[in-house]
Amino acid sequence: MYDVIVVGARCAGSPLAMLLARRGYRVLVVDRKAFPSDTISTHYIVQAGLARMRDWGLLDKLVSTGVPAVRRQNFSSALRGFAEIDGITETFAPRRTVLDALLIDAARAAGAEVIERFAVSDLIRQDGRVAGVRGKFVDGAEQEFRASFVVGADGRNSTVGNLVDAEYHRVVSASGFFAYNYYDGLDWEFQHRTGNDQQWFGAWPTNDNQHLVTVMRRIDRFTEFRADVEGNFHQVIDQILPAYGEQLRDAGRRAERFRVMRYPDNYYRRSAGPGWALVGDAGYHKDPFTGWGISDALVYAELLADKLHAGLSGEQPIDEAVREYERHRDERTASTFDFTCTISELNVPRLYRAAYRAAGGSELGLTQFFNLVGGGLDADRFFARDNLQALYHAAGTPAGERLFPADDTMAYSRCL
Repeated sequence: MYDVIVVGARCAGSPLAMLLARRGYRVLVVDRKAFPSDTISTHYIVQAGLARMRDWGLLDKLVSTGVPAVRRQNFSSALRGFAEIDGITETFAPRRTVLDALLIDAARAAGAEVIERFAVSDLIRQDGRVAGVRGKFVDGAEQEFRASFVVGADGRNSTVGNLVDAEYHRVVSASGFFAYNYYDGLDWEFQHRTGNDQQWFGAWPTNDNQHLVTVMRRIDRFTEFRADVEGNFHQVIDQILPAYGEQLRDAGRRAERFRVMRYPDNYYRRSAGPGWALVGDAGYHKDPFTGWGISDALVYAELLADKLHAGLSGEQPIDEAVREYERHRDERTASTFDFTCTISELNVPRLYRAAYRAAGGSELGLTQFFNLVGGGLDADRFFARDNLQALYHAAGTPAGERLFPADDTMAYSRCL
């Protein structure tokens, strides 16, 4: 009998298991995959996520894997810089084969039991509560495990979420698709560049002296893109940053196959019920454009661990505590969710363009912009009228070019 069973062992499940095991709870983590193994990912961890890893004693271990540090980010010729947030002075984009294995090892070291290649097929229910899981090992052997509480950390289309019929809410249709690959031979800084014709190019260093290079376009061009993936991939970069397109052809050596994916919709999903909870993409997901997925998984795994501890220790009823987790997560992520929905359309609203121009015109603006990117300042505050007024003043923006939220109904329009 376990205190908690966690279904899914990647960047939400393993930290949750580790934190509970460190408090002395008996925790089981199961995953259908074996590790290390790869998964679709932005790879990037913003300052808020790295601060959690530092506080857990895992950041030095991540650095020791050889993943290069990012100390400057390039969004345009005027928006270049970095923000120190919560003492974090550099960020990283590790391969998921590296990050997930590190987190699973940390869960094991804390005392959690980890079972790989076990696929959950059903939940055990008792007295109206979830009380365990049933599933199969890779050899077909069936087994069930019981616990006081079950958490689904099993990503989009969560098995746990589906089995408890967790409803979706605040669903916003995905705007685009992306393609990425790993390249040897590049010496690029972090790039995050939106071009004309509703397309985007990004690149950042990762493990093994490689760069992850990625492009994004609107969903209506998906079929066209798939007809010539490599040619269209290069075309996006050529059109946004021609010099980088030339360098990619001349110096870059493609290391693997292309990953091309229509991205799932943005959503919140009910994430707390009698004996169960959802964490990570299982309960809340947004477009990869802002690169917050891994960091949110780490941040809210910690919040859920705190609430489960409150319940398991008898400090408060466990279902009440976990409902608080869901409410706090939804409140704290709402601004980032709305902001991501808007900018992932790859059609930057006039308000945003005016604000970004102002941000690039002063030290105050650059500091605030890179705090927005790294999670030190939420979008609601950045785009607030009084804050924009200060940015326009610092940049010397003419009165006729100053836009405010009431002047541009495109801002957040898809998400409200």
